[in-house]
Amino acid sequence: MKVTIDGQSIDVEPGTTILQAARMIGGDLVPPAMCYYSKLKGSGGKCRCCLVEVSKGSEADPRPMPKLMASCVTGCMDGMEVNSKSSARVMEARKSVTEFLLINHPLDCPICDQAGECDLQNLSFEHGNPKSRYIEEKRTFEPEDIGPNIQLHMNRCILCQRCVQVADQLTDNRVHGVLDRGDHANISTGISKAIDNEFSGNMIDVCPVGALTDKTFRFKSRVWFNKPYNAHRECTTPGCCGKTTVWMFGGEIQRVTGRKDEYHEVEEFICNSCRFDHKDVNDWVIEGPREFEKDSVINQNNYTQKLEKVQIDTEKNILLGRDIDRKKISMASIPLTNKDKK
Repeated sequence: MKVTIDGQSIDVEPGTTILQAARMIGGDLVPPAMCYYSKLKGSGGKCRCCLVEVSKGSEADPRPMPKLMASCVTGCMDGMEVNSKSSARVMEARKSVTEFLLINHPLDCPICDQAGECDLQNLSFEHGNPKSRYIEEKRTFEPEDIGPNIQLHMNRCILCQRCVQVADQLTDNRVHGVLDRGDHANISTGISKAIDNEFSGNMIDVCPVGALTDKTFRFKSRVWFNKPYNAHRECTTPGCCGKTTVWMFGGEIQRVTGRKDEYHEVEEFICNSCRFDHKDVNDWVIEGPREFEKDSVINQNNYTQKLEKVQIDTEKNILLGRDIDRKKISMASIPLTNKDKK
């Protein structure tokens, strides 16, 4: 089947969605997605961020679809023509959806561990309004520990339900879900059970905002001061690939995550042992610096450059006395293990 998106055509297999076709083409025409996750069955259709305009339904029925369609759950038809970023109607709709998602979202970016790699933050920069029109009282929840290493900030949650779906897919006994309805809907364990299974940490990776955070990394560092490296280890946990990204500050591993692609989706899921228990560089085989396909604040420090070439556009007096941190920002391509240092 042939489908055209913003003037660019591509041949796709039957069953391919518009969003999947757009990602095959790549570039700016790819709709944003806050709830869809290619690794999770049944995801998508909740946030409406990926709305597109179908100007031609198919060769058999060329009539345009009267309403904007969610590209993550709308299948392609042969001869279909779609407008994404080229449509003013689509851009205005995405702007409205973004405003709706931000209604109850707190301005926590300066203190949120997700800042710098947050999908909602990126969406807001592209489609958000500089001012909110919402004057009513926001709903609020207290932070909740839902596991030994995971904290839930429900105030930041957009109810994408990715964390629920990843638990359904990776575990046999999910103990959390969406409780209540409407404006009172929230994610919780319901009966105050702790989420304690071997793959629960993947909920942190799939969360598009800062609602689920790693307690072992909380407030340790900003992500753009960490240097990501591909690493692997021989993991004995069934179902764990052992392939990760380790985030380092100087010679210290501050956090471990799954390897993510350009759409912030993990390539393979990892176990809690790899994520939380192995923070020593000697536990890992460091493969080399992690490359990022899209522009990111994580790339701004150019982590493969030597110290004298690192440029930080900040007033000098702010960096006064920060030489030690400055050296940690610029690191070798592959950090030395204790054995190599000897």
